[in-house]
Amino acid sequence: MVEHSLLPTLPIILALLATFVVVGLYSMSETFPMEVVSLWTLTLLLIFLSLFPLRDSQGIILGSSDVLRGFSSPALITIAAFLVIGQGLMQTGSLDRLAQRLFALGTRYWHVTVGLILLSITLMSGFLNNTPIVVIFIPIMQALANRFDQSPSLVMMPMSFAAILGGMTTLIGSSTNILVSSSLQNLGLRELSFFEFTVPGIVLAGTGFLYLVLVAPRLLTARGTMATDLFREENDKPFLAQITIPAKSKLIGETSLDGSFASLKDVRVRMILRGEHSEVPPYRSFALEAGDVLVISATNKALADLTNDDNVILGEGYLESFRFGEGHGDETGRMISEVMVLPASILIGMTLERMGFRYRFGGIVLGLRRRARILSQRLTEIPLEAGDILLVMARTQNIRSIPQKAPQDLLVIERSAIQLPNPMMARRAFMVMLGTVGLIVSNVLPIVAAAVLGAVVMLALRVVRPNQAMRALDRKLILLIATALALGTMLEKTGAAEYLAHILVYFFSWLGPVGLLSVFFLFIAVMTNMISNNACALIFTPIAVKIATSIGVDPIVFAIAVIFAANCCFITPIGYQTNLLVMGPGHYRFKDFINVGLPLAGVIWVAFTLFVPWYYDLW
Repeated sequence: MVEHSLLPTLPIILALLATFVVVGLYSMSETFPMEVVSLWTLTLLLIFLSLFPLRDSQGIILGSSDVLRGFSSPALITIAAFLVIGQGLMQTGSLDRLAQRLFALGTRYWHVTVGLILLSITLMSGFLNNTPIVVIFIPIMQALANRFDQSPSLVMMPMSFAAILGGMTTLIGSSTNILVSSSLQNLGLRELSFFEFTVPGIVLAGTGFLYLVLVAPRLLTARGTMATDLFREENDKPFLAQITIPAKSKLIGETSLDGSFASLKDVRVRMILRGEHSEVPPYRSFALEAGDVLVISATNKALADLTNDDNVILGEGYLESFRFGEGHGDETGRMISEVMVLPASILIGMTLERMGFRYRFGGIVLGLRRRARILSQRLTEIPLEAGDILLVMARTQNIRSIPQKAPQDLLVIERSAIQLPNPMMARRAFMVMLGTVGLIVSNVLPIVAAAVLGAVVMLALRVVRPNQAMRALDRKLILLIATALALGTMLEKTGAAEYLAHILVYFFSWLGPVGLLSVFFLFIAVMTNMISNNACALIFTPIAVKIATSIGVDPIVFAIAVIFAANCCFITPIGYQTNLLVMGPGHYRFKDFINVGLPLAGVIWVAFTLFVPWYYDLW
């Protein structure tokens, strides 16, 4: 091995000090907001490297331009593009059918459903790029959390970790794996085969999966957005509504179970009208027929879901008249909003049928809520009272025009508005995502080019509007990535990362091949959470080969250790881009990743130490 001095140079000391301070400040995000820390870090690095650039005999090797290079990084551009694509998937509801199948797969059990999804993500990540998989499953996990009344924070981080674990199993599971294989070839050794490390990879991924299912949920905190906390109680209040069973409905012939119908989830049936006959709970031995009118109570979210259910006709039966235009999320889309009847309204005492609500305001009333009173009669037969809340579906411009048409009669409650997905736009969004993933998997385009193309096509097809795309870009996320890349560049170019590796070998070579391999793995697993996993692959593969050669061990074993360790990017959100993707939807703080990811990295380290040396005959 090449000899190194045990005394660090001044650039190495400054690089290590800056990295540890910034990571420490990130871990206290409640006291020091991450975007503020990122801005100050970039500013100070710019000033310092402008005044004192790092030079060698051939010129400047680390200057102020390196600090800003992260903003043009392919990793940052890729994440930004996938955020736009993900926004299109989420707001069009293009994955709703897949989510419904997952609901059925997991039946009524939250833990079973989540476990099956995490397993499918782990398996898929062995053959597909992790980032698009996580982008696809973010809205599905959000839908599942809503369906089971759970916080998204309980599933978003395990989803990212499951994708990372799956990437350990094959050569194409992660870009890190490919970089290590390529580095081996550059060093004069053979490349790794596709399934070179699949067996130990399955053991490590399986161990990590058990941790995600059994331990991680106990360490995660259920957390919601401020809007969720403020308005959850209001949105959970039920509306009175009515649905009709059409001729080809799957509900025909279904009987009640304990007064409810299994196919009508999140809905309470208060009365069933069949011709002149009315039936009240518990509906013993009562089978539904075509033409039955069900008076129900449900939340605005449940009623919004029913608008796309072909098995029922919601409201007055006029849903088919509300066709979509070409746009989505603008004036041609559909919206559901709550509208209050004001005290001085001339509509008080009128029924919806008498006032001609549909023709007057261009919308239909899906439901009605009246304080704490329980109503059990047809929606169109109820005289309105002051304070009644109507759940109205109409084109977006019609909802917005209600205050102008009836300023003294009705008040639109803006915060209650729900934009309904456009089926045509949903298909477009799904096809764009599918095409993007196909380009990446087939290696037709690099991931950054395919992601940018997908985002541009989303905009060109008007699936996502420019203002919606801008809202999808999280400034905290962008600043965090740019800062992490700047720190990684500094560690690499000052030689700080290689210096730490040399110190490690100097002090731990006495442990023998197994002990040294274990400590080397642990060191890389820590470093991969400070610099990118790809940087770890490039920096530590040559060092791994030198270590293995010096102690007489097959270099392939130490190279595979680099692969597994570099993929242990669980401890910080900056460790891997999928961690950053789920940080917003999961409402996580920096320390959440430490609390859950640090034990996971420890579990993987123990499994590696026990299995890999045995598998490669190092014991």
